[in-house]
Amino acid sequence: MNRLSIILPAKNEGPALKDLLPRLRTAQPDAEIMVVDDGSTDDTRNICAASGVKCLSSPYSMGNGAAIKRGTRAASGNILVFMDGDGQHDPADITRLLEKLEEGYDMVVGARDWSSQAGVGRGVANTLYNWLATRMTGHVVADLTSGLRAVRAGKFREFIHLLPNGFSYPTTSTMAFFRSAYPVAYIPIKAAQRIGKSHIKPIRDGLRFLLIIFKIATLYSPLRLFVPASALFFVLGCMNYAWTFMRYGRLTNMSTLLWSAAVIVFLIGLVSEQITALTYNSIKDHEGS
Repeated sequence: MNRLSIILPAKNEGPALKDLLPRLRTAQPDAEIMVVDDGSTDDTRNICAASGVKCLSSPYSMGNGAAIKRGTRAASGNILVFMDGDGQHDPADITRLLEKLEEGYDMVVGARDWSSQAGVGRGVANTLYNWLATRMTGHVVADLTSGLRAVRAGKFREFIHLLPNGFSYPTTSTMAFFRSAYPVAYIPIKAAQRIGKSHIKPIRDGLRFLLIIFKIATLYSPLRLFVPASALFFVLGCMNYAWTFMRYGRLTNMSTLLWSAAVIVFLIGLVSEQITALTYNSIKDHEGS
């Protein structure tokens, strides 16, 4: 029989939790509900105690991903549901996630539509991430960064050491499941306006999210990123050589530099591909032993 654990990372989300936890308990009365308090300075712990919900508290903030890892290690269920503690997710959607999971999937993600995005900028960024992830994996990725997802605990724990401590744990876990050929499904959801102030800083986290684009590629299949980059340097070197040969009748250092860069980038991609393969193979070997 499946036991369900619901994990909510939270940092100063007291007002949202006060409304969310009773609704969550009503929707899933038999589930283990766990709030992972990421160094909150508000009354999060008291609210959890009043609602009869387990609260794991950190003495200081370690990040959203770190809270997910702490909750995963402490959870007793063989099915885990992750949801944000800011009131955006509807507890009623959990049943839909679990029903889809029972169809044979190892991860089911709640995919937000455009109206559920937190602003135009975030919507455009998420659309870009989804497009890139779809191209990299060959599977339709409807919402790469959604915080509402149900997973099989054993499969998710295989990749817990790969998860970052910051906000990009959804990206990493999704790509890890695809890389390991664990089936992933999406169901449409509506996300409400969050209660309270977002912890995401546009400039700082905007730059960090740009790095996610490269992380997506290197985590799933590095050569899909490095081969086009290598080809670009090679073509630029050929174009520069053609122009300088016609104009000066000689080979210039710039062409040589671009060709060298093409070779170096390709070799880096090749090494990265081997490291990625070894990483996932070592996970499988560890699980099998």
